[in-house]
Order: sequence, then C-alpha cells, then structure tokens
Amino acid sequence: MKLKVLWLALLVTFVSFAQNTGSISGKLIEKKSKNPVPYSNISIKKDSKIVTGGISQDNGNFTIKNIPFGDYTVDIESIGFKKITKNISISTNDKSVTLGTIALEESATQLEAVEVVREKTTYEQKIDRKVINVGKDLISAGATAGEILNNIPSVQVDPQTNAISLRGNENVRVLVDGKPTNIDPAQLLKQIPSSSIKSVELITNPSAKYNPEGMSGIINIVLNKNSAKGYNGSINNGVTFGKTPKINSSLDLNYRTGSVNFFGNYGFNHGYQANHGDVVSHQTGFDRYVDFKFRNKNTSHLYKVGLDYYIDNKNTFSIYTSQNFFNSSGESTTGVDYFSNALISDVLQSSNTKNTRPSTTYNTLFRHKFKKDGETLDLEYNFNRNKSTEFSDFATTPYSSLTNYTNDVFNTNNNTKINVDYTNPLKNNAKLETGLETRMETTANNLDRNSVENSNFDYKRYIYSAYATYGKQWQKWGFQVGARFESYEAKANFYSQEIADENGNGTSFEIQNGTFNDKINTIYPSGYLSYKASDNNSFNLNYSRRVDRPSIGQVSPIREWSTPTIVSVGNPNLRPQFTNSLELNYTRKLKFGSISTVVFYRITEKEITRVVTIDPNDINRNILSYLNYKNNDSFGAEISGNLDFAKWWSANIGTDIYFKKVRGTISNQYFEKNAQIFNARINNTFKATKNLRFQLFAMYRGNERSLQMDRKYMLRTDVGASYNVLKGKGTISARYSDIFKSMKFRFEGDNPYPQTGAFYWESNTFYVGFNYRFGGGNNRETQRKQRDKNETQGGGGMF
Repeated sequence: MKLKVLWLALLVTFVSFAQNTGSISGKLIEKKSKNPVPYSNISIKKDSKIVTGGISQDNGNFTIKNIPFGDYTVDIESIGFKKITKNISISTNDKSVTLGTIALEESATQLEAVEVVREKTTYEQKIDRKVINVGKDLISAGATAGEILNNIPSVQVDPQTNAISLRGNENVRVLVDGKPTNIDPAQLLKQIPSSSIKSVELITNPSAKYNPEGMSGIINIVLNKNSAKGYNGSINNGVTFGKTPKINSSLDLNYRTGSVNFFGNYGFNHGYQANHGDVVSHQTGFDRYVDFKFRNKNTSHLYKVGLDYYIDNKNTFSIYTSQNFFNSSGESTTGVDYFSNALISDVLQSSNTKNTRPSTTYNTLFRHKFKKDGETLDLEYNFNRNKSTEFSDFATTPYSSLTNYTNDVFNTNNNTKINVDYTNPLKNNAKLETGLETRMETTANNLDRNSVENSNFDYKRYIYSAYATYGKQWQKWGFQVGARFESYEAKANFYSQEIADENGNGTSFEIQNGTFNDKINTIYPSGYLSYKASDNNSFNLNYSRRVDRPSIGQVSPIREWSTPTIVSVGNPNLRPQFTNSLELNYTRKLKFGSISTVVFYRITEKEITRVVTIDPNDINRNILSYLNYKNNDSFGAEISGNLDFAKWWSANIGTDIYFKKVRGTISNQYFEKNAQIFNARINNTFKATKNLRFQLFAMYRGNERSLQMDRKYMLRTDVGASYNVLKGKGTISARYSDIFKSMKFRFEGDNPYPQTGAFYWESNTFYVGFNYRFGGGNNRETQRKQRDKNETQGGGGMF
C-alpha cells in the first residue's frame, strides 16, 4: 500500500512539473548569405546561472524543452559571429516561445577561425605521440618536407641522400595524412612542398591499432585541410636562392555548404639542385681519388581534391583523390684518379638521366555513429599506384664497348588496402577498439641495358591483420593494452644478367635466376600506463613490439645506380627485423611553457643495415647493399621544450643522446662497436612588434659511428623574419640558412679498406615568401571523423 502511495505521489509531481514547463524555438542564419548556422550554443540563464540549453541543428533550427515557468536570458553564441542576447518569459499563457529567424552578424575577429598557417611552431605531447604544429617559422626553413623535418627534434634527414631517421635509426615508417605510401621516403620528402604541411606527428611507440612497421616508429605528415563553413583558403609562394632559384608554392581551398564539405590542395615545387663530393680510398694497389658532381632539375605537381558528405547525424561519406607528378632530369660526372698506380688508366664517367614518377591515390571512407555517444564503425578502401621510369646514358673515358651504355628502368607499384575499425566506449571510462585489415602490394621492376632486357623483378606481399585494444581511465591513472595479429606472405621472382667486368678487360657475365617465398605469423603486443600526478606533472610508460620488413628497394636485385667504382643493389635474402621498445615519458608544465623528457630502451633482432663490400668479380669496385646484422640494443634520452621566456621571446628546444652496441658480420669478418650520438636544436622567435617577428635557429648533429663508417658532426645556423601585412591577412617571410656555411657531410671508414670523404650541397641559401589567407565563415564545431585526425588505421594514403 505504501509503495502505491509513493508511485502516485511521484506521478502527481511529474504531471504537475510537466504542466508548469514550456519551450523555446527558432532558426539561426548568417546575416549576409542567409545560410543556416548549425552547431551554435543556446544557453538559458536565470540570474546569470545556466538553467538549460542546447545547440542548433544542421539546418539552423533549435528547440529547447522542459523549461520551468519564469523569466530568462537567452545567450546565442557561435564562433565567428557576434553574441546575441534575448529576454524571454515562459508562463501559462505563453508556454511555447518562438524567437523566429535570428540573423547572426560576423565578428571582426572571424578570420582567425580559417587561418591555415600559424605564426609560430608549437609542440603538443599526447599519450602516444608528439604533435608539431608547423608555423611560418618552419615553412620558411626550406622548400620541401625534407627541409622541414630536419628542423624537428628527434628527426634527422640526410641532406645529401634525403634518408630519414628517427632517434638515430633509419628504419622509420612515413605516413601522409595517416596513410602509408609505397613511394620511397627519400623521394617522398622531395615531392611535398613545405607550405602544404599542417603538422608533423612523431609516434615513437605506436599502439596495436597501427601497422607494426618501422623499428623506430612512425612519422606522420599531415597536409592542410579545414572544414570551415563557407569559402576560404590560403596561397603560399616562396623562392629559395642558392646557386640557382627554387620555387615552392601551394594553394589550399575549402568550401562548405549545408551537408557537403569540398576541399582541395595544390602544391608546386621546381628548381635545380647542385651538389658535389669527393672520396679518397686507400685500397692496396688501387689507391684513388674519386670526384663527384651532380646537377638535377626537379619539378613536382601535387594535387589533392575530395569531399565529405554528412548524410545525416549518424552517417558520413568521404572520398578524395591525390595525384602527384614528379619529373627530374640531371647530369653527373664521376672522375677517378688512380694516383698511386700509373698502370691503371684514370676514368671519367658522365651521365644524363631523365626520371618520371607519377603516382595516384583513390580513397573512400564511410563512418556510422551509433546511438551511444562515441560508438563508431569505419569502413575504408584505398588504392595507390606509383609508377616510375628512368632513362640514362653513360659515357666513359677511356672508351670501351662495355662502359658506354644506356639504362632504362621501369617500375610499377600497386597497393590496395581495405580495413574496418570499430570503437565502443564502455562503462566507467573504458573503451574497446577492434579492427580488421587486408593489404595487397605488387611490384614489377625491369632494367633494360642498351635496349635489351637485363634484369626483372616481380614482388608480391599479402598482409592480413586483426587488432584489439582496451583502455580505461580512473582518477589520476589510465592504461591501454592491445595486440595485433598479422599473417604475412611475400613472393618474388627475379632474373638478372649482370656484366661482371665493366672496365673493358673482358666480357664475362653473371646470371642470377631465382624465387623466394616468405611466410610469417606474428603477434605484436602493446601497452600504455599513464599517471597524472597534478595538472602540471604527468608520466607515461609504454611498450610495443614492432617489425621492419625489407622495402622493395632493399630486396630488389636490380641495381639502383652505379658509378665506375660502386654499384647499389638490393638483397633478396633479407629477413624482417623485430624490435621490442620500452619508453618512459615525463611532461612538466611551467608558467612559461612545458618540458618533456623521454628515456627509452630498444632490442632489435637481425637489424637491417646498409653495408659496403668488395665486388668479387672486380676488386676495384664496391657493392653497396643490405645485410641482417645480429641482435643489437640501444638506449637514450630526449629533452624538448616549448618555452616562452618573455612576451617577446619564445623558443622550441630539443636535445637527445643515444647509445647503442652494433654487431655484425661483413665479408666473413665479425665486428662489434659501441656507438653514441648527441644532437641539439633551438628555434627562437623574437616578437619585435605586433606584426614583426625574427627567428634564430641553430642545430648540432654529433659524430655517429657504424660498423663501417664514422660520420663527422654537422653544424647549421639560420636567421629569419616575418611581417604581417594587409590587416593580418598576409605575411611576408624571409630566411637566410647556414649563414656560416658549416653544413656538410664528412666521413671516414676502415672497412673494407681505409677511406675518407665529404659531400656538399646548397645549404647556404636565402628564402623569401608570401602567404595570403582569404575567405570567411563560421568554423563549425562538428566532431571531425578520426580519419581527419589521422588516428584511424586507413588504407593507403596520399600517394
């Protein structure tokens, strides 16, 4: 009986409350365009305290119910528009208040919402990555992505070869917009204009959600894209003056209306590159001085267009395509002076080369959001094709029928990727993520010598994977554990007919003909543990197991390039290397910025390393290839800071030191060495006035030891300035790089014989650029799909 009375009392209370409440409704539009304004905040206040509220829908309409009778203030706010305040009264006689159509007026500060390029580069530490938001100070550092990355802590890019390394290791995976590419990273960094880059993410210990490739982690290059409503964009133009001028330009456009967002990006890079070097070798009976001179003209056109279609509040469809056209032509000479042997003729080889490397990507994604907040399902398909052709003519003095020849190289890579990702937020701040993925890669590589087939290489890889991660947050603690299972299979057929003696001393040939098949099933675990001691102190401990599978260039027996004294070829017998990595991170927030400290330890099984050996068919010639070393370990520490020392002075600082023991067998000889490397960078920004800023950049890369070679230290200092014009819509930038002309690559080695050398490039340059931002509109606070945050394991990518 008492229970019935209680239920009756509750029912009477509910009915009474329902009879004494009302609602308000209306529609929001832009004053100029009359377009609807969605996702705006509507707050209902009484005595300056918020009682209830809501947001406008995609068509601009809003309705807020269950408002108790009384007098209220309604605040309507939306980014890019002036705030509107209205007074209303809800009573028995007026339960449903209609505000009608409300026109929002653009605010004077609206342009900030669509600004594509930041003034200053900023660093952000997340649980599984470090995000470097690229500012104008870094864009002016150079014309290409390679020059941008060389200014970022933990990353090194060899200015001569464009080989990229992370924490002192070249086994790093490079993504574009969160997606992989089958273009060699050294070529990729030349093709992306610096002005097209929005941010760079360093993921040194990726979770099981990511492909486990890349021993030292992942570098993700994020290109410009925004979702601001209306029409907006930016234009970047820059010229770098060295021995010859180099152009670096980009155009970023975005148009969003209703439920469709269109975006496009065009980047253009053009110019001549000149570099030279010399090597002195002390080989018994063949002491020599080799002089190299190179001059190349590179032209790159990069297009990316796509759209996001918001079908409704639960479903989104996205599609984009990217097209990249890279052309290069060059001249080179290699002179060999046998200064200690008068019986051997000196050699002078010249070559002319033309390269074309078109690539294309088609990507589609469908996302469904379930009723539960945060529960999503992503389906993604990606196809990527990269083709390249090379036509080279070689002429050698003294003349020989074997040393004057042509090389025609044809290469086609296809990469197809299909994946499904599911995210489910659970109770008590927990989250489950699962996914499936299929990757199919094919490569066809052919070399014709004097228009006759000399070598061919067909390579196929199939990777099937499934992953699951579980994470939970409670109070100051958080953790995430996961595992990824992968079934990997590689198949190859190769045929090679190489001339064994190219110095005119004979006509012998070496024929290779073979196949190989590699199958591996592996589980890759990962784990993260975080602790937030206070708002200013946080710790993160993480572990992952990774793999570095040989790339196409590392396994292809078709030679990549050659000179009279050295030839570069792959090794079809390379095996994957596996790495277990452990990291401890500490981040400290200060009143004037933040400092992040990292210590790490890695164990690598069968490390892949580049080696130089003597050609068994010609002791006067070296072979540059790859081998699996024994197990090696390394450890190190990094300190980086994003600091504001004063209102007029800020700096990004980074230092790192690595220690490793390298072991391996080369030409039946076992070697073991202890190696270390120390690097330091600082990028200062000085704010002279509201519109005028100066930059001072300096870097030091310490000596580095490997089994065969010791690389000498490098130094560089840059100065720059930027000035805002046209009421903040435009920026003029200038930068003078390597002002002391100290940046050069120098080395000395003792295996397979003593040698020293140095290479030089156009590091002493002057850059001037102009950036203009245009358009306007309301920056819609729509939750972007995780693909745009580059956190979804997608298929394929930009190229």
